[in-house]
Amino acid sequence: MESQVRGGTRWKRFAVVMVPSVAAAACVGVGLAQGALAASFSVSGQQFKVSAGHLHGEGFAQYGGIDSGYTTTEGKDKTVHPVAISSFDTATITKMCQSVKTEVPLLGRSVYLRLEAGPSDQKKVEASNLYIDVAQLDADATFKNIDIGVAVKDKTRGPAVKQGENALPGGFAQQAETADLYGVKQTAWATTAGTFKLSGLSMRLGMDPKMECY
Repeated sequence: MESQVRGGTRWKRFAVVMVPSVAAAACVGVGLAQGALAASFSVSGQQFKVSAGHLHGEGFAQYGGIDSGYTTTEGKDKTVHPVAISSFDTATITKMCQSVKTEVPLLGRSVYLRLEAGPSDQKKVEASNLYIDVAQLDADATFKNIDIGVAVKDKTRGPAVKQGENALPGGFAQQAETADLYGVKQTAWATTAGTFKLSGLSMRLGMDPKMECY
């Protein structure tokens, strides 16, 4: 069975592409309020943007989670961020761009870091045991043999739930044999991988807002 989704996907609206559903987000919120869902990952408190021409993933799974992050650059206060954790056994990515905006008080301006890799089908980004903690995503997507509404503890695809994530065992998850995402634009709090091969890597720093991926 194949499922195809066309058009934009946003965190605040019902979606099936990389964001489980309103019901899943509600489960995350309820779990957090009841103290049943612990913060899964300590992040800087800064979101970053990622775009890609094509992401092909084998062994896809997704479920709700919580990242904890600092609200100031001094690292004094922390807050929590509901995320959709998208995971892949393996993934290849073409035309990947990652950018992050950082306020630098000493300069009185913002500094942008831009990283690009996987410029062509002959030089792709390759990753294994890939996890992306997503806040929002827009893409066109095709899933093969997708199951929506699986309990996290019963999912059979994708890498194991990361240690420390403490996802609700009976919480909402979805999984698919393969996932193909085109024209990807997403904001994320964290990305982790067992291996991450960046072919054709290019990295730049600057103060031009146009350095952001989108």
